[in-house]
Amino acid sequence: MSAESEEFIRRHHKHQTNDEQCTSTLVKHIKAPVHLVWSLVRRFDQPQGYKPFISRCVVHGGVKIGSLREVNVKSGLPATTSTERLELLDDKEHILGIKIIGGDHRLKNYSSIITLHSETTEDGRAGGTLVIESFVVDAAEGNTKDETCYFVEALINCNLNSLAEVSERLALQKQTSDNTPMLDG
Repeated sequence: MSAESEEFIRRHHKHQTNDEQCTSTLVKHIKAPVHLVWSLVRRFDQPQGYKPFISRCVVHGGVKIGSLREVNVKSGLPATTSTERLELLDDKEHILGIKIIGGDHRLKNYSSIITLHSETTEDGRAGGTLVIESFVVDAAEGNTKDETCYFVEALINCNLNSLAEVSERLALQKQTSDNTPMLDG
C-alpha cells in the first residue's frame, strides 16, 4: 500500500472496535475521474446504481445526515432487508459513512466509511480515482472474526469491482461522446 493510501486511511478510516468485532480496509483503483465515481457513490438513495446485491432502495426524509434507507437484498445472500442510516456525506472531501441499524441479516453493529481520492498520472494530469472503504462489524454468531471479515470483504470487493466497471464504462461513454465530431446538416 502506498504512503499516500496509508495517510488517507489514518485520516479518514478510524473505527472504534471491541473484542467481539472485526475491521478491515479495502482499496480499489478506478480508471475514471473522481467526480464521476463520486456521482455514483454519494447516491445514498440509489446504491443499486453500482451495488449488484441490492434490488430496491427507499429513502425516508430525503438525503441528509441521519436519513434512513430501507434496502431490499437480492436472493442468494443470507438476508432480504437492511435498514441503514446516513452518518456522513461530505461532497467536498468525497466521504460517505453509513451505519446498519436493522434488518434480517447477520451484520450487527456494522458501519462503513468510503472515501474517494483523485489520482494523478506521472506527468501531473488528472488520472483515476483511489477508492478506500473500511468497515467494523460484530463477529456473526457461529462465526469467527476472521470468517466474518472474509465474508464482508468479499461483498465489498464485489461492490468495488462493480463500481469500477460502471464508472469506467461511463467515463468511456463520455470520452467517446466528447470526441464525436458534429455533423453539418
